[in-house]
Amino acid sequence: MPKKRFLLLIGAAAAVVIVFFVATRSTSNSETAIIVPVESGEFVVEVNVSGELEAKRSTKILGPQRLRNYRIYNVNIQQIIPEGTYVSKGDFVARLDPSEMSTKIGEAQAAFDEEESEYIATRLDTALTMREARDELINLKYAVEEKELVLEQSQYEPPAKIKQSEIEVEKARRALQQAEENYEIKRQQNVAKMNGASAEFRQKKQWLDGILELRDEFTVLAPEDGMLIYHKNWNGTIKEGSQISTWDPIVAMLPDLSEMNSVTYVNEVDIRRIQKGQPVEIGLDAFPDKQIKGVVTEVANVGEQRPNSDSKVFKVLVELEAVDGTLRPGMTTSNRIITMSIDEALHIPLECLHNFADSITYVYKRSGLGVQKQEVRIGETNATSAEILGGLTGGDRLYLSTPSSTEGEISLLEELNGLRNPGDEISTR
Repeated sequence: MPKKRFLLLIGAAAAVVIVFFVATRSTSNSETAIIVPVESGEFVVEVNVSGELEAKRSTKILGPQRLRNYRIYNVNIQQIIPEGTYVSKGDFVARLDPSEMSTKIGEAQAAFDEEESEYIATRLDTALTMREARDELINLKYAVEEKELVLEQSQYEPPAKIKQSEIEVEKARRALQQAEENYEIKRQQNVAKMNGASAEFRQKKQWLDGILELRDEFTVLAPEDGMLIYHKNWNGTIKEGSQISTWDPIVAMLPDLSEMNSVTYVNEVDIRRIQKGQPVEIGLDAFPDKQIKGVVTEVANVGEQRPNSDSKVFKVLVELEAVDGTLRPGMTTSNRIITMSIDEALHIPLECLHNFADSITYVYKRSGLGVQKQEVRIGETNATSAEILGGLTGGDRLYLSTPSSTEGEISLLEELNGLRNPGDEISTR
């Protein structure tokens, strides 16, 4: 009996030592581990993306729009006023490099001079030809009159002589008639020749006049009052030294600052959540304390590849509900798009979630002095939290990271505290 009692005392002492050891380890672990409660309340599903302010409407400041007509397809911006400058209608905005234009003008001038020479030569040649034809007609008319006079004087001559005179008159008349017909043909030929030469001459002159007028358009003026903003295309920002093309001759923009959008791009994973009409909370990097409300007004149906990005994104326009004088195009925005709001839901930080074989989601739950590995069912998620549909109750306490307690320590604590029924399988890391 004393021996049995001694063994029981030894076992109790060992149990106390083990409990003390585990409690000490657990306390030490709890000092470093972060534990958070399962919260209950409104759960907001949101998409956070950065964007850039852009005027809803802008007036384009265009360079020459007839460059392609003169076989000029690209031109460099030689000079442009600073971005943000306020201009009035007709003010100087930019000057384009006229180098290629000067070459084209020289070619056009040479072609015009050559055509002008040919036109003058053709005109003189046709004038000379027609003068010779007219002189020939006059001479033939005189010849007819002369032959008719001879016939008239031969009335008292022998019949053979009279017949001869009649033949001469007829031949003279026939020669005159043929000359008159030839004259008409020559006249028509020369008219056609002059029309062709004149058309070529006018064409070369119009080409020269047009390219000289186009040269004047290389000085770009403001079409109306406003604040100048540099234009952006796929090649970047159009500025001094940039190149514009005949297909996109925009030099700069004059935005209407009374209505503005935040232009943003949402990745293809989140775009399914974005819809027109969703509210947006907009922040500004330039004014951290300012918050502006907005609404999604346009969602692109087709994705695009943005520069320096490997994934497809979709363009989303967010219209600002209020605009003041501090806002400027190009300012960086943070857009918090509210895609869903659940009034009452259990939710936990995303850091609490762990996955097993990509199919089971679980958390580490504080249970007395131990840790319980609990499977959970999640619903919606946002950037920081996840909605819990099953497996937890409000007030449960969870580890933000994997606790360092061993399986043996947790199992023993649960048995000692009555937290585990015999036969239960709870595995912990």
